[in-house]
Amino acid sequence: MSNRAVVVDLEAPGRLAIRTVADPATDRGEALVRVRAISLNRGEVRRAGMAPAGWRPGWDLAGMVERPAADGSGPRAGARVVGLLPEGAWAERVAVPAHALAELPDNVPFSPAATFPVAGLTALHALGKGGLLLGRRVLVTGATGGVGDFAVQLARLAGAHVSASARRADQAPALRQWGAHEVVVGDEIPAAPKYDLIIESVGGRTLGTALGALARGGLCVTLGVSASAEVTFDTRAFFATGRTTLYGFYIFSELGSEPASVGLRRLADLVEAGQLAPHISLERPWEEIGQIAQDLMARRFPGKAVLTLE
Repeated sequence: MSNRAVVVDLEAPGRLAIRTVADPATDRGEALVRVRAISLNRGEVRRAGMAPAGWRPGWDLAGMVERPAADGSGPRAGARVVGLLPEGAWAERVAVPAHALAELPDNVPFSPAATFPVAGLTALHALGKGGLLLGRRVLVTGATGGVGDFAVQLARLAGAHVSASARRADQAPALRQWGAHEVVVGDEIPAAPKYDLIIESVGGRTLGTALGALARGGLCVTLGVSASAEVTFDTRAFFATGRTTLYGFYIFSELGSEPASVGLRRLADLVEAGQLAPHISLERPWEEIGQIAQDLMARRFPGKAVLTLE
C-alpha cells in the first residue's frame, strides 16, 4: 500500500513537500495509525529549515488505529486516537508506540486533538513543576502561542492568579477571554508584581526581565526562544531574591517519567468536559504545508495551525 509523507525538499516552498515514502513497519509495542490531522510547532519547522533533504518532520498527529500493537497494549483497532512521535508524524500512515497514544472521547474531533501533543503536554508538564497552583501567581509569556494558549487555560483551571504576556495590546482581549486575569504588553516583564511560577517561551529580553520578577522560592520554566536564544539578566536581582530557580524544559526529556498517553488523555478529558478549548487559527489541507510553515515562522497568525488529511 502506498504511503505519503511530508519530507524536507530543498527546492520546495518552506523546504517541505509531500512525497511517497515506504510503508511503516511496526514493532510489537507499536500501533499502525492512519493520520487524519496534524499540527505544526515552531521547533520542528525550524529544524526542517536546517535538515538535509529527505528528513521527515512531525511531532503531533490524530487519527484512527488501523492495526493495534501486537503485544496487546494501547488502543484497539478502529479507535480514534491522538499521538506523539519524535519525528515523522506528518504522514498518511505511521507507526506509533502504544505508550504515546491516547484514545479520544467521541465528541473530541481530530483537529483540536492534533494540538494536544507538543503544545498541550508542554503546558501541562511545565505547570506541574510549580506544584499546587491554587491561589499562586503564574505568568505565561508568549501567551498567544500554542503552548501559551494551553498554559493560560490550565493555570486558571488549577486556581492560579494568571498573568499573560503578549507583544501587542490588541492581543489582550483574547487572552482575558482565555482566562488571564491581567495582560502584560511588550517584551519586558516589570519587576513587580512577583510571580511564584513563570512559563517562559520567548527568550531574549523577556526571559532576562522575567527572572527579576520571581518571588522568593519562585520558579521560571524556560521552554522556547521565539525571540532570541541570547539572554542577559541581572544576576544579583535573581539570587538575592532567594531560592529562585531556572528550569530548562524539553518535552521529550520529561516524558521519561510519565508516558505521553497519560497527559494526552487528561487533555482530551478536559476538552470533552468543556473546561479546555484549544484555539486553532488555521485549518487547511496538508498539501499547503510549505506555505503554512512559512507563515508560522513569520508569525502571520497566533496560536495553532492544523492541517487535515483526506
